[in-house]
Parts: sequence; structure tokens; C-alpha cells
Amino acid sequence: MPVGPEQRLNPEERANLVAYIDGELTDNESRVIATKLTQSATARQEVDSLKKTWELLEYLPRPRASYEFPDRTLTSIRALEARGSTWDLAARTWAARGAKLALISAIAAASLAAGFALTRWAWPDPNARLTRDLSLAERLEEYQDVESFEFLEELVKSKLFDSPSP
Repeated sequence: MPVGPEQRLNPEERANLVAYIDGELTDNESRVIATKLTQSATARQEVDSLKKTWELLEYLPRPRASYEFPDRTLTSIRALEARGSTWDLAARTWAARGAKLALISAIAAASLAAGFALTRWAWPDPNARLTRDLSLAERLEEYQDVESFEFLEELVKSKLFDSPSP
């Protein structure tokens, strides 16, 4: 789009005029505005108007701050810092509580796992003895008919139940 004598600055360029006058723009931004200013009388009028406005502002009286202004400012800053440190303290407190809760949970889980392992492998299984002595349990009625061990010893001595040797 060609730049003509009636070409005005766009809103973005107009917003950057103060920075252009102060030399605070990047090279590319400064080059774009300088090109437009060299080719457009309307753009030059806008810049001249802005410069005159800044010069006239220098003639206006400057308001003086009250003597209490620094004290009030520092008091409000300290209040904001105190509020900020309150948040920091609360965050640290909650973090410490969370860490304690995590530690207690880990200890409880480890205790639960150790208790399970102990009862699973170290505690004697009452059913294991029954399975080991199953033959005794199957013939319990026959063994109850025997009155004493002496009778069994006499049976062994009689050799009635000896099996033939292979």
C-alpha cells in the first residue's frame, strides 16, 4: 500500500510515538515510523502536535506530595508484605502438615505390610498339621479302640502283621 500525503498513523504507530520520540523503539519499529513520517505530511503533523503537547506540559505546575505520602506508602507496602508473608507461612504450614501426613501414611502402610507378611508366613497354619496327619485322622476310630500302648507293643512282637521281605 503506497504511503501518500494524507496517510495517517495507525493506532499501533500512534501508541508508539512517545517511545519513538524518546528513542526507545527497536530498529525495525523506528524505521517504519520514520519512513511514514518522511512520506506523510499528516503523520508529521501528528508528531509535531505530540511534541508541542509535551513541551506545554512542562509549563504546568507540578503538584507536591503531602508530607504523609511517603509514610502512607511505606505503611501500605509493609501491610502488603505482611499479607504476603502470611500466605507464605500458611503455605509452609500446610506443606509441613502434608509431609507429616505422608510420613504417617507410609509408616502405616509399611506396618500393615509387615503384619500381613508376619501372619502369612511366620504364624503356624492350623490346617497344615491336619493335612500332615491326615492318615491318623482317617483311622482315628480304630485307634480309639486300642486301650493302651502295651497292646500295640504285643502286636508288634507277635509278628502277625509282618509283610514278606522282597
